[in-house]
Amino acid sequence: MYLIDTNIWLELLLNQEKAEEVRQFNKRIEGHLLAITEISLYSIGVVLSRLKRDDAFLDFLSDTIEDTAVVRIRLGLNDLKKIIPLKQELKLDFDDTYQYLAAEKFGYTLVSYDKDFDKTERKRVTTKQVLETLK
Repeated sequence: MYLIDTNIWLELLLNQEKAEEVRQFNKRIEGHLLAITEISLYSIGVVLSRLKRDDAFLDFLSDTIEDTAVVRIRLGLNDLKKIIPLKQELKLDFDDTYQYLAAEKFGYTLVSYDKDFDKTERKRVTTKQVLETLK
Protein backbone atom coordinates (compact mmCIF):
# COMPACT_ATOMS: atom_id res chain seq x y z
CA MET A 1 0.00 0.00 0.00
CA TYR A 2 1.04 3.56 -0.66
CA LEU A 3 0.79 6.59 1.60
CA ILE A 4 0.39 9.56 -0.73
CA ASP A 5 2.02 12.76 0.49
CA THR A 6 0.25 16.11 0.29
CA ASN A 7 2.47 17.38 -2.54
CA ILE A 8 1.34 14.53 -4.82
CA TRP A 9 -2.33 15.37 -4.38
CA LEU A 10 -1.67 19.11 -4.81
CA GLU A 11 0.34 18.47 -7.96
CA LEU A 12 -2.82 17.07 -9.52
CA LEU A 13 -5.33 19.46 -7.96
CA LEU A 14 -3.34 22.53 -8.98
CA ASN A 15 -2.52 21.08 -12.41
CA GLN A 16 1.20 21.51 -11.88
CA GLU A 17 4.15 20.10 -13.83
CA LYS A 18 3.68 16.45 -12.85
CA ALA A 19 -0.13 16.44 -12.87
CA GLU A 20 -0.37 14.03 -15.80
CA GLU A 21 2.03 11.63 -14.11
CA VAL A 22 -0.16 11.69 -11.00
CA ARG A 23 -3.26 11.07 -13.16
CA GLN A 24 -1.58 8.01 -14.66
CA PHE A 25 -0.56 6.84 -11.20
CA ASN A 26 -4.14 7.18 -9.94
CA LYS A 27 -5.45 5.27 -12.97
CA ARG A 28 -3.01 2.40 -12.51
CA ILE A 29 -3.22 1.98 -8.73
CA GLU A 30 -6.55 0.96 -7.20
CA GLY A 31 -7.91 3.40 -4.63
CA HIS A 32 -7.98 0.88 -1.78
CA LEU A 33 -4.18 0.57 -2.14
CA LEU A 34 -3.73 4.30 -1.49
CA ALA A 35 -3.85 6.12 1.83
CA ILE A 36 -4.04 9.74 2.87
CA THR A 37 -3.35 11.07 6.35
CA GLU A 38 -5.68 13.45 8.11
CA ILE A 39 -2.90 16.05 8.14
CA SER A 40 -2.65 15.84 4.34
CA LEU A 41 -6.39 16.12 3.96
CA TYR A 42 -6.51 19.24 6.15
CA SER A 43 -3.46 20.77 4.47
CA ILE A 44 -5.06 20.31 1.06
CA GLY A 45 -8.19 22.01 2.39
CA VAL A 46 -6.15 24.94 3.71
CA VAL A 47 -4.21 25.39 0.45
CA LEU A 48 -7.27 25.19 -1.78
CA SER A 49 -9.24 27.49 0.52
CA ARG A 50 -6.47 30.10 0.40
CA LEU A 51 -6.55 29.87 -3.40
CA LYS A 52 -10.34 30.32 -3.30
CA ARG A 53 -10.78 26.84 -4.76
CA ASP A 54 -13.31 25.51 -2.26
CA ASP A 55 -15.11 23.71 -5.09
CA ALA A 56 -11.93 21.80 -5.90
CA PHE A 57 -11.69 20.64 -2.28
CA LEU A 58 -15.29 19.44 -2.27
CA ASP A 59 -14.70 17.62 -5.57
CA PHE A 60 -11.53 16.07 -4.15
CA LEU A 61 -13.44 14.78 -1.13
CA SER A 62 -16.18 13.28 -3.29
CA ASP A 63 -14.23 12.02 -6.30
CA THR A 64 -10.99 10.95 -4.66
CA ILE A 65 -11.71 10.11 -1.07
CA GLU A 66 -15.29 8.79 -1.11
CA ASP A 67 -15.62 7.27 -4.57
CA THR A 68 -12.26 5.50 -4.83
CA ALA A 69 -11.95 3.96 -1.36
CA VAL A 70 -8.69 5.76 -0.56
CA VAL A 71 -7.90 4.87 3.04
CA ARG A 72 -7.88 7.73 5.56
CA ILE A 73 -5.44 7.29 8.40
CA ARG A 74 -4.67 9.27 11.48
CA LEU A 75 -2.20 9.01 14.28
CA GLY A 76 -3.40 8.61 17.84
CA LEU A 77 -2.28 10.60 20.84
CA ASN A 78 0.59 8.23 21.73
CA ASP A 79 1.85 8.47 18.15
CA LEU A 80 1.60 12.26 18.19
CA LYS A 81 3.85 12.31 21.25
CA LYS A 82 6.54 10.60 19.16
CA ILE A 83 6.54 13.30 16.48
CA ILE A 84 8.71 15.91 18.22
CA PRO A 85 11.64 13.63 19.15
CA LEU A 86 11.46 11.95 15.73
CA LYS A 87 11.28 15.35 14.03
CA GLN A 88 14.44 16.42 15.82
CA GLU A 89 16.20 13.14 15.02
CA LEU A 90 15.29 13.12 11.32
CA LYS A 91 15.52 16.90 10.86
CA LEU A 92 12.14 17.03 9.13
CA ASP A 93 9.34 19.51 9.61
CA PHE A 94 6.22 18.56 11.56
CA ASP A 95 4.00 17.46 8.69
CA ASP A 96 6.77 15.44 7.04
CA THR A 97 7.44 13.70 10.35
CA TYR A 98 3.72 12.95 10.66
CA GLN A 99 3.78 11.37 7.19
CA TYR A 100 6.93 9.42 7.97
CA LEU A 101 5.56 8.08 11.24
CA ALA A 102 2.23 7.15 9.64
CA ALA A 103 4.00 5.27 6.83
CA GLU A 104 6.12 3.48 9.41
CA LYS A 105 3.21 2.62 11.72
CA PHE A 106 0.99 1.23 8.96
CA GLY A 107 3.77 -0.27 6.84
CA TYR A 108 3.04 1.87 3.78
CA THR A 109 5.45 2.97 1.09
CA LEU A 110 5.65 6.76 1.15
CA VAL A 111 5.00 8.37 -2.24
CA SER A 112 6.26 11.94 -2.30
CA TYR A 113 8.07 14.53 -4.37
CA ASP A 114 9.74 15.84 -1.20
CA LYS A 115 13.45 15.04 -1.31
CA ASP A 116 13.76 15.58 2.45
CA PHE A 117 12.61 11.98 2.89
CA ASP A 118 15.64 10.73 0.95
CA LYS A 119 17.84 11.30 3.99
CA THR A 120 15.66 9.02 6.16
CA GLU A 121 15.83 5.28 6.64
CA ARG A 122 12.43 4.71 4.98
CA LYS A 123 13.17 6.97 2.00
CA ARG A 124 10.34 7.69 -0.46
CA VAL A 125 9.33 6.83 -3.98
CA THR A 126 7.85 9.04 -6.67
CA THR A 127 4.78 8.32 -8.76
CA LYS A 128 7.09 7.81 -11.74
CA GLN A 129 9.13 5.17 -9.86
CA VAL A 130 5.96 3.28 -8.91
CA LEU A 131 4.68 3.41 -12.50
CA GLU A 132 8.02 2.09 -13.78
CA THR A 133 7.70 -0.98 -11.51
CA LEU A 134 4.31 -1.75 -13.06
CA LYS A 135 5.60 -2.01 -16.63
